[in-house]
Amino acid sequence: MQIDDLLLAKLEKLSHLRIDESKKEEVKTQLSEILNYVENLKELDTEHLLATFSTLEGGTPMREDIPMRNPDIPQEILKHAPNAQDSFFIVPAIIE
Repeated sequence: MQIDDLLLAKLEKLSHLRIDESKKEEVKTQLSEILNYVENLKELDTEHLLATFSTLEGGTPMREDIPMRNPDIPQEILKHAPNAQDSFFIVPAIIE
């Protein structure tokens, strides 16, 4: 599947992202390659495999779940937000 200018414009609108004009051709090429790869994956016969199939012996290794308590993390994240107040993201209303 090829990504054209019209589809890329729709994707930009839906994702609320702006792609610089100088990068649009590169992004279209990359998205097309990703979609072609996914199309190739559809050809694989996975009917006989369990949903929990893994190529790793014993399944996926898990790390220990250790909570981090750093009070600076929310402020660090929010400083990159376009609009924030009192430890919350401010977003446009989508429901009237």
